Amino acid sequence: MTVQRVAQIFGWVFVLVAVWGFFVTGGSMEAGEDAPAILGLFPVNVLHNVAHLILGLWGIVAARNFGSAKTYAQIAGVLYLLLAVLGFVDPTAFGMMPLGGGDIALHVVLGIILAAVGFTAKRGSAATAG
Repeated sequence: MTVQRVAQIFGWVFVLVAVWGFFVTGGSMEAGEDAPAILGLFPVNVLHNVAHLILGLWGIVAARNFGSAKTYAQIAGVLYLLLAVLGFVDPTAFGMMPLGGGDIALHVVLGIILAAVGFTAKRGSAATAG
């Protein structure tokens, strides 16, 4: 099912990004303009990496069945859209994690994809032998 595959792919990507982010940050909790950035575009800190790791592990586990994957895509999609808005309002998320810069556009794209897949997912019908 598509939503399960999306949850699985996004889950693994978020886990890989989290691991990459831990190497980039070196333990930094900087949330402002001086925060370390993945590819020089996407600022991260330790808390941001932990959030990616949790979201990634949730996606991997949720991919096991249709209902969980659909819920994951819906909630994660809406969450990412809200994070994009927060990135405009306060790019440091109240001093906790960097959400500005390239993260805003990335969060919009991720949010739209996840929400669209989650809210349009339909359970496939199994073919029956007749």
